[in-house]
Amino acid sequence: MRLMGRRAFALWAGCAALLASFAAPISAAEPFKIGLILPMSGPFASTGKEIEAAVKVFQKTYGDSVAGRKVEVILKDDGGLQPDMTKRLAQELVTKDHVQVLAGFGLTPLAMAAAPVASQAKVPMVVMAAATSIIPTKSPYIVRTGFTLPQVTAPLADWVLAHKEQKINRVITLVTDYGPGIDAEKVFVKRFSAGGGTIVESLRAPLQNPDFAPFLQRIKDAKPDAVFIFVPSGVGTSVMKQVAERGLVKAGIRVIATGDLTDDNEMENIGASAQGVITSFHYSAVHDSPENKAYVAEMAKLGLRANFHSVGGYDGMHLIYEALKKTGGDADGDKLLAAMKGTSWTSVRGPVSIDPETRDIVQNVYLRRVENVKGLWSNVEFDKVEKFKDPGV
Repeated sequence: MRLMGRRAFALWAGCAALLASFAAPISAAEPFKIGLILPMSGPFASTGKEIEAAVKVFQKTYGDSVAGRKVEVILKDDGGLQPDMTKRLAQELVTKDHVQVLAGFGLTPLAMAAAPVASQAKVPMVVMAAATSIIPTKSPYIVRTGFTLPQVTAPLADWVLAHKEQKINRVITLVTDYGPGIDAEKVFVKRFSAGGGTIVESLRAPLQNPDFAPFLQRIKDAKPDAVFIFVPSGVGTSVMKQVAERGLVKAGIRVIATGDLTDDNEMENIGASAQGVITSFHYSAVHDSPENKAYVAEMAKLGLRANFHSVGGYDGMHLIYEALKKTGGDADGDKLLAAMKGTSWTSVRGPVSIDPETRDIVQNVYLRRVENVKGLWSNVEFDKVEKFKDPGV
């Protein structure tokens, strides 16, 4: 009997150990890793700092674990100007750090460089900032939570055409000479011309070390009704200062633009020089919703005024969390990607969704006017186009 007892105990102990071995992965799952590649230094560092802060706010609000897995964010600085560095960092994050998602990507050339890495590794790549229309076509694993330039440009051209009282019939376009700028130029020219407007001239300024003065003088001399401007985030202060110095507005030339020009994070520096400027965009720091008010307050605690790039980062984290919830913590790339497609939610910018076919974001685009609101220069929304998809170029 004693022998039988010992054998029964040994059998019970063995079964218990086996059950424990099966339970271990569930109770102590490995961290879920996100490789966040951003320009934390260089001329576009403001983009990186906004997105980094937004990621922190998201995790402060919703926690650093989901579906039983701790979420670890590994931040890498690519400097914003060297696609080869971005690609190398993406490769290292996948092969050495074993991240399950790549995210960030401040500018189009950098996102394009990393796309093959996502394809080869079968790792979802969440583009939070870069805005050229074709980016998702470069890898079936790319999903975008920011915006596209055609998406925010088309409504502006349409609005100008629909409001003849604005007396904007002749326009010169001035854009930064790289992917998003070229997209913005082509879309504005196409839609404005098709609606009966006249494009007097199309000008392109270099991405690196631009001097806008010669372009602005050329515009002043041509005397159009308005100038349509696209420049990357962070450049608006310099442009609007030179617009004021050249006296374009005093000469009767209106300024219309995509919202990059009047970036919320730059408005304190831009100030009154942008008063009355009309822009179209997918986000404003003064967007009137309880979700946005709470978000802006949390960003302010980190010393930043929330801007459109930060929202791309905040919603990018939301999408990743939701996908991981849907898979029950399974980090397989194809399963995560499938979970991301078609996801919809109420963002701080308004209702958004991920188009299951294009993997691009669908969202409201707002018409805004620069006004002083309680001592703070702001982009005040006065009209909108609901659930607008990227129209392409």
